[in-house]
Amino acid sequence: MTEADGRPGRSHDADATRADILRVAATEFAAKGLAGARIDEIAEKTRSSKRMIYYYFGSKEELYRAVLEQNYAGIREAEADRHFEDLPAIDALRAHVEHTLDYHLAHPEFVRMVMNENIHQAQHLGGVEGIRDRNSRVVASMQAIIDKGVAEGSFRSGINPLELHLQISSLCFYMVSNRYTINTIFGLNMADPAVIAPRRAAIVETVLASVRRTA
Repeated sequence: MTEADGRPGRSHDADATRADILRVAATEFAAKGLAGARIDEIAEKTRSSKRMIYYYFGSKEELYRAVLEQNYAGIREAEADRHFEDLPAIDALRAHVEHTLDYHLAHPEFVRMVMNENIHQAQHLGGVEGIRDRNSRVVASMQAIIDKGVAEGSFRSGINPLELHLQISSLCFYMVSNRYTINTIFGLNMADPAVIAPRRAAIVETVLASVRRTA
């Protein structure tokens, strides 16, 4: 089989072509959503063809799900690679918050994909195999940090790890998801490093204040 007739050839070439399709599709879906993105346009911007895209992914919806899976895998793998729970609890939580914000700022396409999927009421995300197990790892990591903080005497007891994760995620997500409306309404450019720095510090302090043990 060859790529000339729209089917994959050697394994290395096939892997590279599939990765190229996912890269371009991620940009198209993030910018235009599932309805607005076109397979023809994705094929034109890759080293492939419309036929080849369907060979690899079956349908436009399956390609969209593959992009969703890649996006969620990216943020979870980046978190796991940092091993936050190995640090003292306060340092671990601070590093986790800073990393989460920095990741969102560096990957606005992830934020747009999440926003698009919420428009679809997560009907496609539910079809991604292992999505709950993969994302449960961040809650387990948060629990480990909480347990360490309570044992060290720096965190109060009774902290819910999922609630803490949602707090961090929402504060960081907002910096990207609402950057254009905030800029239009208030004239505040949340993509400006001079704006990001104090917001970053404020987000970290907000989260730490919510978990600290009080005398």
